[in-house]
Amino acid sequence: MKIKTAEFVISNTEVTKCPATTIPEFAFIGRSNVGKSSLINMLTNRKKMAKTSGRPGKTQLINHFIVNNEWHLVDLPGYGWARVSKTDRGKFGDIIASYLLDREPLVCTFILIDIRLKPQPIDLEFINWMGENNLPFALVFTKADKISKNKVESHRAAFNRALKADWAELPVSFITSSLAKQGQEGVLDYIEDVINSLE
Repeated sequence: MKIKTAEFVISNTEVTKCPATTIPEFAFIGRSNVGKSSLINMLTNRKKMAKTSGRPGKTQLINHFIVNNEWHLVDLPGYGWARVSKTDRGKFGDIIASYLLDREPLVCTFILIDIRLKPQPIDLEFINWMGENNLPFALVFTKADKISKNKVESHRAAFNRALKADWAELPVSFITSSLAKQGQEGVLDYIEDVINSLE
């Protein structure tokens, strides 16, 4: 997929105020400081489309961007400031839960994982919550340029081992670096394939 246009549409605190549309939406979410804004800017070839910040948790809104006039990229608040609960979705944010559970145009959520870190309980809990609610997702490992290639592979393998405790089949995943534009083509081609499968 080639990015021809990418524009900001609207920010909201409530799902009911999101754009009334039927075009497919692809959401991006992760712990605070996982590099989400940088990844979104890299994917869309826009330096300042999503605001980057040194202060974790800056995104507190549901941010809609329209790409190529055919799909919405949705920047969601991070979930690192609270723990996921299997029984009480409010513990990790009503905004996030309401969007993921109730937003009809949503077709896939990209869950961002910092490849530099050992498997984090909050990430694994969130992934399991997505599975329990039958919500389609893919994993995006970020910041691959910050460690060696050998460590990237070993850290990815460690995360996959942690997932296998609860998952019989591993989800689709991508290795990315916003700085090196690594993974851009893979993620965009995956989005294109999902869109084509809907037609």
